[in-house]
Amino acid sequence: MFFFDPLYLVIVGPAFIFTLWAQSRVKSSYHEFSKVPSSVGMTGAQIAHRLMQSVGMEGVSVERVDGTLSDHYDPRTRTLRLSEGVYDSASVAAMAIVAHETGHAIQDRVRYPFLVLRTSVVPATQFGSTFGYLLLIGGIMLAFMAGSPFGVQIAWFGLGLYSLTLVFTIITLPVEFDASKRALTLLEANGISSPNELAASKKVLDAAALTYVAAMATSLLTILYWVTVLMGRRD
Repeated sequence: MFFFDPLYLVIVGPAFIFTLWAQSRVKSSYHEFSKVPSSVGMTGAQIAHRLMQSVGMEGVSVERVDGTLSDHYDPRTRTLRLSEGVYDSASVAAMAIVAHETGHAIQDRVRYPFLVLRTSVVPATQFGSTFGYLLLIGGIMLAFMAGSPFGVQIAWFGLGLYSLTLVFTIITLPVEFDASKRALTLLEANGISSPNELAASKKVLDAAALTYVAAMATSLLTILYWVTVLMGRRD
């Protein structure tokens, strides 16, 4: 069981396939529209400052970070971190990504409830994903290998902690969808994007949203798998 379990592939396999497909969609849409120059000719960093200025946002810094598609907004330091391919790029893809991350900055400013909730559960999620999984595996080993009557109870408790990862992925969905909605509104309101560029930006953001759906599906089906295992070991 601990080396290979066909049931795991049956239950969780579809989520992995979905994840790979979602990731390929993100990469393909990014590569496609990173080659398309925006009509305004502004770099990602310039667009970030322009959008934040348009909503009167102050105190948010914009930094360049290493990596590809490593863009994110850090609410702890109020920093918009853009990958090199976005920070210096004047492409449609960069424009869409910058607008999305600016949407997160706006969420932080207005205290968007789901963002506040997601930020608050991060420590518990990190604890549950690590310690909970260790308890889950340890409990199963005690139950299946050592025959301990307390093994299953320990495993169930560990699975409960690990399930915080599912809670986190569920909370993440409205945060990301709302940021994308704000992004398109910002681009249109500021006259930065043409109608065609808005449509292209939506394709980029919709593709990115699929990865968050895939993460939720993977978490859900992984938990379902362990529930199935534990239900088969009631004693």
